[in-house]
Amino acid sequence: MASEKVETIVAGNYIEMEREGEETSSKSKISRYFWHGGSVYDAWFSCASNQVAQVLLTLAILILSAGDGLRSAFSAVLWADGETRKEREKVDFRNHVIQWFEVLDGLLGKHWRNIGLFFNCTFLLFGSVIQLIACASNIYYINDNLDKRTWTYIFGACCATTVFIPSSTTTGSALLNGQVEGVKHSGPAKMVLYFTGATNILYTFGGHAVTVEIMHAMWKPQKFKLVYLFATLYVLTLTLPSAASMYWAFGDMLLNHSNAFALLPKSGFRDTAVILMLIHQFITFGFACTPLYFVWEKVIGMHETKSIVKRAIARLPVVIPIWFLAIVFPFFGPINSTVGSLLVSFTVYIIPSLAHMITFAPASARENAVERPPTFLGGWAGLYSVNCFVVVWVFVVGFGFGGWASMVNFIRQVDTFGLFTKCYQCPPKH
Repeated sequence: MASEKVETIVAGNYIEMEREGEETSSKSKISRYFWHGGSVYDAWFSCASNQVAQVLLTLAILILSAGDGLRSAFSAVLWADGETRKEREKVDFRNHVIQWFEVLDGLLGKHWRNIGLFFNCTFLLFGSVIQLIACASNIYYINDNLDKRTWTYIFGACCATTVFIPSSTTTGSALLNGQVEGVKHSGPAKMVLYFTGATNILYTFGGHAVTVEIMHAMWKPQKFKLVYLFATLYVLTLTLPSAASMYWAFGDMLLNHSNAFALLPKSGFRDTAVILMLIHQFITFGFACTPLYFVWEKVIGMHETKSIVKRAIARLPVVIPIWFLAIVFPFFGPINSTVGSLLVSFTVYIIPSLAHMITFAPASARENAVERPPTFLGGWAGLYSVNCFVVVWVFVVGFGFGGWASMVNFIRQVDTFGLFTKCYQCPPKH
């Protein structure tokens, strides 16, 4: 009975929204299928697809470089606590999408809101840039008649159509070909390579920046932590065998080819994989960009406008800088590690951990917490110890050493290829 009460409190208006959806389902089943998904399956697909994307193509080089989900869990707890407080105040979020910086604002005040807003938006901005760069890099290996910069122009225009997404409520080639002749597996030869790979792994498996938006879209958001766990396990089983196989097959050749497609022999299977990855990255671009659209809408006062056309027009200024940055810095791979060290370290690890510690520092907050830490962690004391370790370790290793290594690598790419390069790491044409 107690658990049912907690579930009702956490879900709040979402139960009411679900019932309304059931009443109108007979009127517009097709519309509801595409635009009103809020089940655990929708959330699982959203979480998994957000974490895979171009990671499948860059993880092999990470294994070579480095030699070897916290944010979402803490965000879920903070969201539940913040949402419960708002529900008690009778706040209606029917036409309003809750975002991460608003959770921080409600719990810790405007200074935390501003910090969270800066890191979260910058992370989402460059996350969208990465997807656009990846699209151009991938399609080049099917059709090299156009250089990668031209493909970026084309896919920038295609990805601009994501302005019509209303919310987040939508639902082994290497082993086959064997090792190349004379393959070597040297491992990281320099500290820069090691920490570049390590911070890229932070970016790969740390989580993503749309946790709160996905939870807001769920009918029963209290189930998000379990959903995220299964999504992470799925991503691990999907990406690690692929990356290990590519490293086994091509070894040190990966150091000069950030995109795994560049090393696979041209075939119908590879081209099919490229097309499927392009579709996936287009969807992921929408996931990364949609929260930015929401922030921009709130800034200009258009967020609660019901007209999709008006909101789409208002969102266009968000796409233009993403398009521009993808053309300026087309460094597929190195940009991942830079984003991982400078942005993911704070957005995914440090800020959520610190926010969780400060929110539940008062005894009254711990007593009234919607969700309590598991006993196997040692209760609140054990959880605080884990939080402290994460904050210190990620700040020193991820942001400190990782930031140094990724910036050195990024500057090296600029010096070697220059800005606005037409075709980054393109093989010579015969």
